[in-house]
Amino acid sequence: MRSLDIAATGMLAQQRNVEVVSNNLANMNTTAFQRRRTEFHDLIYQDLRRVGTTSSDAGTIVPTGVQIGLGVKLAAVYRIHEQGNLEATDNTLDLAIQGKGFFQVLLPDGTTAYSRDGTFQLNGTGLMVTHDGYQVQPGITIPSNAIDVTVNNSGQIQVKIEGQTALSTVGQLQIATFLNDAGLEAIGDNLYKETPASGAATTGNPASTGFGSILQGFLETSNVNAVEEISNLISAQRAYEMNSKVIQTSDEMLGTLTALR
Repeated sequence: MRSLDIAATGMLAQQRNVEVVSNNLANMNTTAFQRRRTEFHDLIYQDLRRVGTTSSDAGTIVPTGVQIGLGVKLAAVYRIHEQGNLEATDNTLDLAIQGKGFFQVLLPDGTTAYSRDGTFQLNGTGLMVTHDGYQVQPGITIPSNAIDVTVNNSGQIQVKIEGQTALSTVGQLQIATFLNDAGLEAIGDNLYKETPASGAATTGNPASTGFGSILQGFLETSNVNAVEEISNLISAQRAYEMNSKVIQTSDEMLGTLTALR
């Protein structure tokens, strides 16, 4: 019976749905995490009576036909690029992007990754790095005798040197935007890589046209909505149960047919 195979595709689809929801919930407190959503498509159809065929010698046309669907498949898991809340941390090197854009991070292999996680620190040489020690692009070094660091909304970094009254500019942050943020490849550690689907990165100064601004002493929280995710989880569970019920019913029908032989 086709219903066994059809229901099996439904159970597999809802299993993937639950996996995506569980990943969203697991990352509720991950800095700048962007929730995922599943997209499903129906599978191919079997034509028992093709639409538009003639039903008589007089040329009458079948208006609807008979098509039997063969199940469902997972078509995509895409990110919801929605601004998370901004949480004050009062940490000098915690930065958040308000609006569009990604921080640029230099990976050990020389390639550039992108992130909205602005939990930056200084390494042993005063270079601004991520929590994994990856250099924030373009490379910015804070002098060892600096007693205060200021980052304005346009990404300009200034320091107060001990014994001096005027602030000294030590660097300029640049952020990157993409035509299709959803096309970025997630590689873990809150990092993304450019792909042909995302298009090439366009870099520029924060707060300029088309780019978000920088907020010092803030971090962007996850955009996961716990209530919505629990609701999605319940819906997926119910759909899984209904598909399993279809398999149970189909098995009972087969048992009835077998008993008649």
